Amino acid sequence: MTAPDPRHLGSRSAVGLAALDTGARGAGAHEVSALDSSALDATALDPALVDRVRDRLAGERAPATPSRVAAALRAEGGLRGEADLLPVLRALQSELLGAGPLEPLLQLPGVTDVLVTGPDLVCIDRGRGMEPVGVRFADEGAVRRLAVRLVNAGGRRLDAAQPFADVVLADGTRLHAALPPVTRTPCLSLRVPARRPFTLDELVAAGALAADLAAALVSLVLARMTLVVSGRAGTGKTTLSGALLGRVPPTERIVVLEDDQELRIDHPHVVHLVARRANVEGAGEIRLGELVRQSLRMRPDRLVLGEVRGAEVASLLAAFTSGHQGGLTTVHAAGPAEVPARLEALALQAGVPRAALHSQLSVAVDAVIHLERGHDGRRRVGTVAVLVPDRRGFVHAQPALVCAEGGVVPGPAADLLSARLDRCRDGRPGAAGGAPGGLVPGRGGQL
Repeated sequence: MTAPDPRHLGSRSAVGLAALDTGARGAGAHEVSALDSSALDATALDPALVDRVRDRLAGERAPATPSRVAAALRAEGGLRGEADLLPVLRALQSELLGAGPLEPLLQLPGVTDVLVTGPDLVCIDRGRGMEPVGVRFADEGAVRRLAVRLVNAGGRRLDAAQPFADVVLADGTRLHAALPPVTRTPCLSLRVPARRPFTLDELVAAGALAADLAAALVSLVLARMTLVVSGRAGTGKTTLSGALLGRVPPTERIVVLEDDQELRIDHPHVVHLVARRANVEGAGEIRLGELVRQSLRMRPDRLVLGEVRGAEVASLLAAFTSGHQGGLTTVHAAGPAEVPARLEALALQAGVPRAALHSQLSVAVDAVIHLERGHDGRRRVGTVAVLVPDRRGFVHAQPALVCAEGGVVPGPAADLLSARLDRCRDGRPGAAGGAPGGLVPGRGGQL
């Protein structure tokens, strides 16, 4: 089989390795072409017929199963004959069930995002940028109805008073919807979840990172070093985090905290805690900071925060500096040099002074793994850096391992990373004594 394309190994890739090879990508292109000429064009539906069927189903107060949709369609007399039933029924089910006309797109191999910008522009992303497809909606009202239905199914509200919402659908798909007046036309953004976790070996085979770099990262994980995975949106932070956590020894317990459950980890002892937004009355909210505090009572060997986005960074760093080694979190940043500034801005939301934050960072974070996405769409590990304090006590990221075309090159902080690795191995009884590959580049020049 051809090695999987790393452009498809995004943070929330929807497919397994079999769907990433050249043959599967060709099949996906064929399926998109077929959709362009299929009956999924929602403009073929009579809006009045859809409204009547919807009202009839609502009056029955029962689940809108395909058989009930067919019965309601016949009862409304919207067909010229039995030959019309199947295509109209399929189109009507798309309007009333699932993700509507977008449902087939969510099932295509390799698709990580489905984006709707008005009724006439629907695009998918399979790691090669925006690809317009032939799916159309009847009008802006059809897009709005789909958005409202999906958001309501996720337990949230979407209307003129609350014109935007972010929810997770039943299958794990993450949906963001926005309506006028905050947008010119109704917009939908759907992020497809991973069907299964990727392994480091698969990422190496895909070209997302070199084998010697993967061995170095495994060394960091086994030595219980605390890691921050950084990168822009869609660079593969969640995918790499799941692969690294899959190499945690099976005798350890991993507690994962997330806004929405996205991390897929192939490990026998994983506990997921998910934050909860307030309901329409403003009650019932559970924030990530509270989950951090609760997780400390759950005997975590590894504490993982899916993504640090706000004031919870204070609770997380407090946990990392109080004896909970081997943790991991991700953060949005353009480069490793921007990570301290990004965390500083988030800590201000919790009222943490700048000097206190940098003091914690200098002892809490052992390494930063930065991912990048090239102009060709490929996602790869770009740099492994360490945070080094200056004379004033403010930390700065210094490259320890730099990934170039010719392989992994030791950076200015390579010796410091090796020293931290040795200290973690020697000073923490639970750390692995020997890791695959041996030394980090910069100490003898080999892994």
